[in-house]
Amino acid sequence: MTIEEKQQEIIDDFAIYDDWMEKYEYIIELGKDLPLIDPDKKTEDRLIEGCQSRVWLDATIDQDNRIRLTADSDAIITKGIIGLLIRVYDNEKPEDIVRSDLYFISEIGLQEHLSPTRANGLLSMVKKIKLLALSALAK
Repeated sequence: MTIEEKQQEIIDDFAIYDDWMEKYEYIIELGKDLPLIDPDKKTEDRLIEGCQSRVWLDATIDQDNRIRLTADSDAIITKGIIGLLIRVYDNEKPEDIVRSDLYFISEIGLQEHLSPTRANGLLSMVKKIKLLALSALAK
């Protein structure tokens, strides 16, 4: 499944819900399914700067040159948000991540329904994933 197909799947999933309380509940549920980072990797260098909550993100490259992402957060909404990003970017090639246009966020109206600090944190998460992909390309 391509990055675009994954984004469309998220857009379709969110279209089912009528109001933002239901969408927040769905985001919380997504956080429960997040591929959790190894507790030993919850280190300062894996913390995403710019997030109100603590968010750890780890990226590894598998034998097929695809990025594998795991994460965790101390806040349930934030955990769901990073879960959405991992759903889109996990198991993708670094060059595809770098080139991708992340449009599902605006399509589902997520950014407008976050506090300014959470919206900044979302941007920081996207930036960190793209930087990890760029770093993988440079190696």
